[in-house]
Amino acid sequence: MRESLNRYERITRKFEFVAVTALQTLIMLSVAVGTVALFALFIGALRSQVPQIGSLANLQPLLQRSFSGVLMVLLGLELLETLRTYFDEHHIRVEVILVVAMIAAGRAIIEIDFAHSPGMQLLGYGALMASLAVSYFLVKKAHAHLPE
Repeated sequence: MRESLNRYERITRKFEFVAVTALQTLIMLSVAVGTVALFALFIGALRSQVPQIGSLANLQPLLQRSFSGVLMVLLGLELLETLRTYFDEHHIRVEVILVVAMIAAGRAIIEIDFAHSPGMQLLGYGALMASLAVSYFLVKKAHAHLPE
């Protein structure tokens, strides 16, 4: 019985290793492609859009798209960190998941057209960000009080 349990654990660990390694590779490739594409889009926008910027109203959407792209790449890096932590420590750190959620929500908020969005939707996004920030603060505070 003990030997079959050991065999099952070895198979499970090997499978876990292959799956996590495959996911890490996929995320690394996605981040690399996303970074190159973001630079290509940025350079293309510099040539075509920058000469047309005459006011803050014209600049704002360009910056929003640029910041959104940067946050998207950062989201991939945080997911990579989550997988690395899982692979090394065999558990998922809650604060990393909360950071990923805050980045994703922040990216969505950056893309909002505030002039045409309903007030309840904006309040919902505000409540979401506030709850994620409070959750992150509480998790970090709880970890600070844990004995080493």
